[in-house]
Amino acid sequence: MTRVGVVTFPGTLDDQDAARAVRLAGAEAVSLWHKDADLRGVDAVVLPGGFSYGDYLRCGAIAATAPVMSEVVRAAEAGMPVLGICNGFQVLCEAHLLPGALIRNDHQKFFCHDQVLRVENANTAWTRSFVEGETITIPLKNGEGNFQAAPAELERLEGEGRVVFRYVDLNPNGSASDIAGVTNDAGNVVGLMPHPEHAVERGFGPLGVDEDGAAAGHGGTDGLKIFTSVLTALVG
Repeated sequence: MTRVGVVTFPGTLDDQDAARAVRLAGAEAVSLWHKDADLRGVDAVVLPGGFSYGDYLRCGAIAATAPVMSEVVRAAEAGMPVLGICNGFQVLCEAHLLPGALIRNDHQKFFCHDQVLRVENANTAWTRSFVEGETITIPLKNGEGNFQAAPAELERLEGEGRVVFRYVDLNPNGSASDIAGVTNDAGNVVGLMPHPEHAVERGFGPLGVDEDGAAAGHGGTDGLKIFTSVLTALVG
C-alpha cells in the first residue's frame, strides 16, 4: 500500500484531517514528527495546515528549518510528491521548494468560507484526477494567504503553467493574479491555501446547492481528488 507521510509541527491543527483524507483516498497515513529527520520510507508527504511554531518570525519560517524538513527538501528534489496546505504552503515557500511568499491578507482579517477554485494545471502529481478548467469548491481559512511574487516571477509562473489553482468569483486575500496554488518546475511539489482535506467526505464538506441555487447540505468531496491524484501519479 502507498504510504503518505503527514508532518506534525508544534501548532499544527489539521494533521488528523489530512491523515483521514489520505486514508479515504486509499493510502496509509504515516505520522511524521518535526524533530525527526526521518521520513520512515513514505512515498509522498503532506504538510498540513495550522500555525506552526505559533507563526512566530514569519508563517512557516521556523518550520522550514525543522529537522524533518531537511529530509523533505532532499526527497522533493529527488522527485517525491510533496503537498503543502495553507500553513504547509507557507512552509514550502520558506523552504524554497516553491516560489513566492504568503503575506497578510489585504483586508487584514482572518477569512473563512467555502471557496471556488479553477484547476489551471491538471498535470502535477497532485492534480491528475482533475480536468484542466474544472471548478471545485473547498474550504478556505487563513489570515496570511496573500500570495505574492516579483513581477518577473509571476510572469514566469504564468508562462510555464505553474499556477495550479486560481480563485474564482472572489479573491479572498489579495493574492496576485488570483493565485490559490502553485507548483515547482517538476510538478511534484504543490502548495495551495484552501483546505482540500476538509472536503473529502459527504456530510462534512462544503455546502452544496439544489437546482434552485439554495443551500442543500454538506455534500462536497472535491478535495478528495487531490489525494487520489498522488496515488495515480505514484502508480503510473
